[in-house]
Amino acid sequence: MAGGLSTRNAAVLLAGVVLAWGTNWPVTKIIVQDVPPLWATALRCVIAAATLAPMLWAQGAFIVPKRGDLPVVFCTSILHLVAFSALVAAGLQFVPAGRAIVLGYTTPLWVAIGAAMFLSEHITRWRATGIGFGLAGLAVIFNPQTLDWSDSYALFGSSLILLAAFCWAGNIVYVRAHKWISTPFQLVFWQVLLAAALLSAGALITEGPPRIVWSTRLVALLLFSGIICTAFANWAMTMVNRSLPAVTTSLCLLATPLLGIISATLLLSEPLEPSLFLAMTLIIGGIAVGTVAGGWPQGAMSAKPSA
Repeated sequence: MAGGLSTRNAAVLLAGVVLAWGTNWPVTKIIVQDVPPLWATALRCVIAAATLAPMLWAQGAFIVPKRGDLPVVFCTSILHLVAFSALVAAGLQFVPAGRAIVLGYTTPLWVAIGAAMFLSEHITRWRATGIGFGLAGLAVIFNPQTLDWSDSYALFGSSLILLAAFCWAGNIVYVRAHKWISTPFQLVFWQVLLAAALLSAGALITEGPPRIVWSTRLVALLLFSGIICTAFANWAMTMVNRSLPAVTTSLCLLATPLLGIISATLLLSEPLEPSLFLAMTLIIGGIAVGTVAGGWPQGAMSAKPSA
């Protein structure tokens, strides 16, 4: 692969990633109004795989995974691309995209706890502070004054998104312990391809053959989600991570949920709830505290809940 980018070009790519991941949440919510969640996620993975293969080939990075990398291929495919993405798509049928984004961005909090439990990483004072802020943000989201506990659909949808965050956090903890042979970007095609196969099989069993009313808008949204938000974003983050300091990248990625809430307001006409901004401030603020203080587990902010 080519060498690192200039700071300016890397910053432009990073801005593109934030824009893609932020807007993908409301885009996914629109898609699942016309396509069942498993089929929607499977189609996105098919499109992403078809895009990634020539990208890797052109860069001379297309490989067959080594035996030692197979566990991380399976783990990332199942926990992130299948479980996380499918649970988010299902949850977005019941909750606003803005709420889903904030719940999804609790992932680094669970990574910190998981790393302490399974990797024997000490929870520093800064990590504990960040986790405390994040849990306070969750308390705001699930406060009976901001969430109607009699609304079983809202509770179910929020639980699905939170479960998705747990799955992605579990994957990150495993990835931290994995002994890499190939680079993450070299393996992403195989992870996406496996996810497409698993999701298609699961969709066929649970949702039946796809009965989709195709439209120009739906095709455009699926292409955007698969090409820009998955294939391009994975390539761009690989380039950015090689060109910018990790702390800079992590802090800039924290703009993603804010952009997601704004895009949900513009695309879906969702109300701007003060309680949601308070919850986001607490959760993202907690993550930022750990990031700036150098107390967050390495790789936790590579958690990129992109729906």
